[in-house]
Amino acid sequence: MISLIITGHGRFASGLFSAVEQVIGPQEQCVAVDFPPEMSTQQLDEKLTQALASLPQQDGVLFFTDLLGGSPFRSSVILSQTLANSDVVAGTNMQMLAEMLMEREEIASTQEFVTQALACGHQGMLSFREKAAENASAVEIDEGI
Repeated sequence: MISLIITGHGRFASGLFSAVEQVIGPQEQCVAVDFPPEMSTQQLDEKLTQALASLPQQDGVLFFTDLLGGSPFRSSVILSQTLANSDVVAGTNMQMLAEMLMEREEIASTQEFVTQALACGHQGMLSFREKAAENASAVEIDEGI
């Protein structure tokens, strides 16, 4: 099973992980690493290294971060480059993380996992008004035929 490290600014990681576990239940091989304002990037690097050491790595390790280019992302990229089977995902959202945690035992490849995670993340973002308008248009067309 692929191991996951969630990281981000403030309490993003622990908050997101807590919310996901509330919805889908406790998760193994998944660790949250927060980056509060009082923490230095060196301390973040140390916490990420400790998190990595606590996880099995034989099936791969993926880092899920909040923001492309932020310190948690950059630190994760540097750490991931020391691993043979690893990647970093930026822009993590709850739908993405929940769906991927539920499906991770069925996906053996980190590359396939990342591809599916990105698709899940995009599918979970929408505008209610736009979706309602699309559905109303579809209903009008269906009723007219």
